[in-house]
Formats: sequence, C-alpha cells, structure tokens
Amino acid sequence: MGLDFEKAKQVFEDYLDGYDRENDKVKLKIIHTYGVVEQSRNLAERLMLSEEDTSLAMIIALLHDIGRFEQLKRFNSFEPTTMDHAAYGVEVLFGEGMIRRFVDDDMWDDIIRTAIAKHSDFILEGIMDKRTLLHAKLIRDADKLDNCRVKLVDDLETFMGAPAEKIGAQKISPKVREDALAGRSIFSPDRVTLMDYWVSYLAYFYDLNFRESLDIVEENDYVRRIFDRVPYTDPETRGTMEKLREKLVTYVQEGLK
Repeated sequence: MGLDFEKAKQVFEDYLDGYDRENDKVKLKIIHTYGVVEQSRNLAERLMLSEEDTSLAMIIALLHDIGRFEQLKRFNSFEPTTMDHAAYGVEVLFGEGMIRRFVDDDMWDDIIRTAIAKHSDFILEGIMDKRTLLHAKLIRDADKLDNCRVKLVDDLETFMGAPAEKIGAQKISPKVREDALAGRSIFSPDRVTLMDYWVSYLAYFYDLNFRESLDIVEENDYVRRIFDRVPYTDPETRGTMEKLREKLVTYVQEGLK
C-alpha cells in the first residue's frame, strides 16, 4: 500500500462537502490548498525528490490547512486568536483517526503529523529527523509561495477585510517596521494595523528554506508585484515600504548567487 494522492484528493473533496463551498473565505482556502499542492510538486521536482517523497509532499499540502475549514465555519475568520488551525488539523487527522481515510499505511504518520503541526509556527525548530525536517520545510515554503498568488489575485476584502486604499493609508507599527527592515519575519501577535499584516506577508520571504523557492520568487517577480498591489498614501508608510522593497529585492538576489 503506497501513497495515493488521487485517492486522498477524493476523500478531501468529500470532506469539503461539509462546508459552504460558496463562502468567499472557504473558496479562497480550497483554491489555496490546491495551489500549495502544485507548489509542493514543483519544489519536489526542482529538488529532484523521489516519487514517494513527491507524493508525500503533495498529500501533506492537501491536508496542511484542513483545520481552516472548521475555523471558518465557527468564526468566519483566519485570525490565529480564534483557533490554532494547524493544531486543530492534527487533532482531526490523528486524534480522531481521519488520517486513515487519506493514507492507508501509518508508516508516514510522524512526518505528516509534524509537518502539518509546524507549518505555521513562527520559527521551525525541534525536528531532529532529516526526512521529517525536509517535509516540514517543504510545506512551509510551498504555503508561502502559493500565498504570493493569493496576495496578488485574491480579493483583499476577503483576506484583509479592507480595500487596498484603506490598507495603504495606515501606519506600520514600530516593532513591525523594525523587524521587517532588520530582515526578520513578523511575529503574528505584534501585528496591530492593516499595514502590519501587509508587511508580514512580504517579510515571510525571509523565512524561505530552499534556493529553489527563491528561484520561483524571482521568476514570478513576486516581491515587486506584491508591493505594487497597495498604494501607500501615508508618507511614513511609503518611505518604509520603499526601503523594505529594496531590502527584499536584494535579499532574494543575494540568495540566488
């Protein structure tokens, strides 16, 4: 009994029938899930992983946000303060035994459990097994890479709760500004304003694990394109964002050398 992505996908589709597929946030997360699957396949191919590890990466991607759907059903929110979606996803899959509907054999359970549990941690740490660490890094990068697409094409009102003009008119909190310009990712609880959230979506480029991920960022010109989606009408915010754009463009280019 091997890893059967197509079977897992059908089980996932059946699971989604328990949720409102027409809800904008649910729809966004379904599309995102399959986007992360594609980015996982893309990264696995670039990293020249085995067929088994490629299938495993795609199944982890399929399941990584399974906790989001219950979060949206209960709270209609993506906010981490309403629910730890990663921990809830692990509980649904492993606490309630649903994982056996997706994957017949339990030999990959530890890798799947750890990768999903840690995919949204602020810092990835505490993993000693090399293969588990590989998959934990893969899902984090694939998640961020598809989130680039989300930030470019999805409705800002759906995932930000405001139009671009309102976002760009706000200030950036001092701690968020300091961390972003120092080359650090943003700690979720430090975000106060809408611009803090927007900055955090750009600062996550600092947390990419693979040179191949930076290749994808550069090939799609994600840094400049995401920056350009919001008009920064607050002068202080505009100045910070110009500095951050320059820093991130340099960061990606240096990582490619």
